[in-house]
Amino acid sequence: MSALASGRRLALLDRDGTIIIDKVYLADPDGVEFAAGAIAGMRLLRDAGYDLALVTNQSGIARGYLDEAMLDRIHARLAEMLAAEGLAFATLRYCPHGPDDGCACRKPAPGMLLDILAELGVAAEQACMIGDSDADMGAARAAGVAGVRIGTAPGDAPDFLAAARRALALQGDPEAA
Repeated sequence: MSALASGRRLALLDRDGTIIIDKVYLADPDGVEFAAGAIAGMRLLRDAGYDLALVTNQSGIARGYLDEAMLDRIHARLAEMLAAEGLAFATLRYCPHGPDDGCACRKPAPGMLLDILAELGVAAEQACMIGDSDADMGAARAAGVAGVRIGTAPGDAPDFLAAARRALALQGDPEAA
């Protein structure tokens, strides 16, 4: 059965500046703090039938600010905090490469998004990407999924809940109201 026939839907979520406060090369699990509206927005998406997946560029690894073992601890802490809120990621992907490494996974390249769509058996038309950067929106376009950018202009209040509602509206979901 195809993803469209199964009705499975997916929200691809950026990490820093989207669901957690951007600490610039976060290298300490104790520094994980949810961004405004993150928990409510993820619940809204989950309750509307979306699986949640994390897709994050982590060039701090290539730059030597942290190693993959520390990133694993940070993501374990994030998963623990989500579990306490009754939430979980279906899967996650990260790109450890630097901006000049020419990999296929670093957003705006679509590699991580395409891998997750294939892993979970979700059609691009049944997915959306929520992020705070041009790279996030570029990856969404390149993967053929709807993209919603959290407000990051001066004076905007980045609010994940508002972005989740916009994502649902783009997908024609009645839960967007």
